[in-house]
Amino acid sequence: MQLPEDEKMLFDNCAWQIGRMVFGLQKAEYVDYDKINELFEIIRDFHFTKPSEAYSFIYKAFHKGYQTWSRYMSFAEWWNFENLRSEDYLEEEFNGKKLMSIAEQAYIAYSKKLLEGEMSDPFRQQRVVDKEKIELFLPKLDTIIEDHPKYQYPPYFKAKLLLAIGSEENVLSAFLPFARQKANNFWVWELMAEIFSEDPEIQFACYCKGLSLNTPEEYLVNLRLKFAGILRGRSMYNEAKTEINNIIATKNNKGWDLGIKISNWMEQDWYKNAEEYSNNQDLYLEHTIKAENILYNDLPEEIVAVEFVDRNRKTINFVENQHKYGKFKYSNFLKNPKIGDLLAVRFNGAGRDGFYKIYTAKKLDKKVDSEAVKDFMGSVDLKSQGFGFVDGVFISPNMIKVHKLSDSDFVYGRAILSFNKSRNEWSWKAFELDYETDLSKGKKYAGSL
Repeated sequence: MQLPEDEKMLFDNCAWQIGRMVFGLQKAEYVDYDKINELFEIIRDFHFTKPSEAYSFIYKAFHKGYQTWSRYMSFAEWWNFENLRSEDYLEEEFNGKKLMSIAEQAYIAYSKKLLEGEMSDPFRQQRVVDKEKIELFLPKLDTIIEDHPKYQYPPYFKAKLLLAIGSEENVLSAFLPFARQKANNFWVWELMAEIFSEDPEIQFACYCKGLSLNTPEEYLVNLRLKFAGILRGRSMYNEAKTEINNIIATKNNKGWDLGIKISNWMEQDWYKNAEEYSNNQDLYLEHTIKAENILYNDLPEEIVAVEFVDRNRKTINFVENQHKYGKFKYSNFLKNPKIGDLLAVRFNGAGRDGFYKIYTAKKLDKKVDSEAVKDFMGSVDLKSQGFGFVDGVFISPNMIKVHKLSDSDFVYGRAILSFNKSRNEWSWKAFELDYETDLSKGKKYAGSL
């Protein structure tokens, strides 16, 4: 009909019919992409209103099958993400579930296709990434990251794209905001290991962190395989065998083929002679702090003291000062914490009802200054109730009994700041008390236990 460009109404009405047709084609068991390609060619010269609800509907329809559509990138470039409406940046809802905005979906889909690359040799199934297209797309990705900080995945794909073009200068800073949000996902640490491919120690730590997380075993097969190879290269044969046997158990359970690499390793002497451990959790825990420090090293550490340890719930009551105290879970960060331990902790936001989430925690030397712990010395003022005080520091009845203290005995030790709920006030209580007997003076003096 050769309608003029300003005759938008007919084209916009066509958009709805074309979109429904594309959606319909993609419901088939075997999608006829020749028809989808033909429809795309037909509409390339249509004069739709841009942006508009109808034009966004066209995008949603063709986007539906982007994973297996070879012409998706051409379509996305023709459609042009600058034509997204303000409504397209909002979350949607379907069957009571919240869905990612179509804008975020669009940027993710295009990023995936860039990373997938274009076929350079169909016979060998070889692909190459178009570095020029990636460099043109990155500023647009930067804009959506800046304008929509709640979108979780664009920073991840920015990091992947920077790696794809060999740009390591900004990859870590681009990835960190996303990684912090998703730090409990093993694949975050797998990508972090890829970022630090030139630093074997940090890469090793990232694998440890990834494997330390609670993840279904079928998802960890490839990560364990990579880590087993690294362990073997370090002659850590027992640890390598432990990882390999985890893989074997998972693959057997799923009915999967073991693969050539696993089969070859099983035939080698180092594997046959190695001892299998129940797990490698101690190894993971030994190295995870190094990995976590990468993720959070630009966040401040706060020095706190352990006031109480609940080993059943794996929680610690901590105190930093009279203004900040509470509890947090320690199981993923510390082994065998004790009352009085000084910790460097990176908190994940403010506490809720006294319970805090943390990013990192590590033990510190006793000599570190802390508002919550102090040394004390002096004579015991023993009370009839069985407890006592030394220079204002509370000595519990159990401590009096264990050390067989008498009134006026001279002792010294360490005390922790503690909130006395019954009196609604702060005070100091001893958690460590040492003594020795000075025979020349006939009194007990502090010393090392």
